[in-house]
Amino acid sequence: MRYFITLSYDGTRYHGWQVQPNGISVQGELQRGLSLLLRQPVAVTGAGRTDAGVHARMMVAHFDTEADVDCPQLAYKLNKLLPRDIAVQQVKPVADDMHARFSARARTYYYYIHTQKSPFLCHYSCQMHYQLDFSLMNQAAALLLEYDDFGAFCKSHADVKTTLCTVTKAEWRPLADGQWVFEISANRFLRNMVRAVVGTLIEVGRHRLTLDAFRRVIETGRRTEAGESMPANALFLQSIEY
Repeated sequence: MRYFITLSYDGTRYHGWQVQPNGISVQGELQRGLSLLLRQPVAVTGAGRTDAGVHARMMVAHFDTEADVDCPQLAYKLNKLLPRDIAVQQVKPVADDMHARFSARARTYYYYIHTQKSPFLCHYSCQMHYQLDFSLMNQAAALLLEYDDFGAFCKSHADVKTTLCTVTKAEWRPLADGQWVFEISANRFLRNMVRAVVGTLIEVGRHRLTLDAFRRVIETGRRTEAGESMPANALFLQSIEY
């Protein structure tokens, strides 16, 4: 029987979602908890692989087991067992052909920035020390919807079979005085893609990159042409759609 787990986590102290040989991971903690509660080795497959320090307001993972599972009780016991920075919202049975990663139709990420120093934002938002032209940044963000190859924003030497993605939304929105969020949705994302996109849009917002130059960055397909990768602490996997 296959089950979906919906969870959220603060990625600050984890070396990303995926199990690592020399560091703690969210996947590793979840597998350890499930294996202990179900009294058998359990492997989980996530909807994606968030990098070290990246957070998730919604992550979905699946696992298979022949054990008799009481879903509400399993969710309750997992929350008692897992660290405080990982929370399970739901465990539910799904069809055997449902896959946490490949059945997902869309994923949405949020990236937060703020322009005034704040002790309450610094852990989950990136402080900008210069003025940004958000109108121009939104014009550049809209260009992303015209392309499907995002190799320019993929981490160099990443093990990916294709750099094709379908971006359906990309925009900056004000949240409060001096606080902004970048929202981007796509059917899939490349490794480090969102942080590289944000870093390049920041260059546009500083008037260091024109809209035509932003187009050329995308069209070259070369990571060296894009902006720097932004800090991980301000990035959230916001939602996943099936």
